[in-house]
Amino acid sequence: MFVRIVKMRFHKENIELFLENFNSVKENIRNFEGNRLLELYQDKNDPQTFFTYSYWETENDLENYRKSELFGKVWKFTKSLFSDKPEAWSVDKLVVLS
Repeated sequence: MFVRIVKMRFHKENIELFLENFNSVKENIRNFEGNRLLELYQDKNDPQTFFTYSYWETENDLENYRKSELFGKVWKFTKSLFSDKPEAWSVDKLVVLS
């Protein structure tokens, strides 16, 4: 399992549009084959900056999602709201303390 982190910054006037859309598709993303967790964060010091963390069983599962009609629709809408270029990382979780 690995984690995909995406950093997105939105025009202030687009934040509500992003959140409305995210809320309408989050269950579909979370239930996509291979997805084990989906989280959304908002930066405390810059409320225009958001991060998604998604946990995937395999890299192939993420690639299947990225090639899906669902992703195509979600990403097309979301990227139209950006104020800056998004950044993304795929990382392996090394340590978890609970």
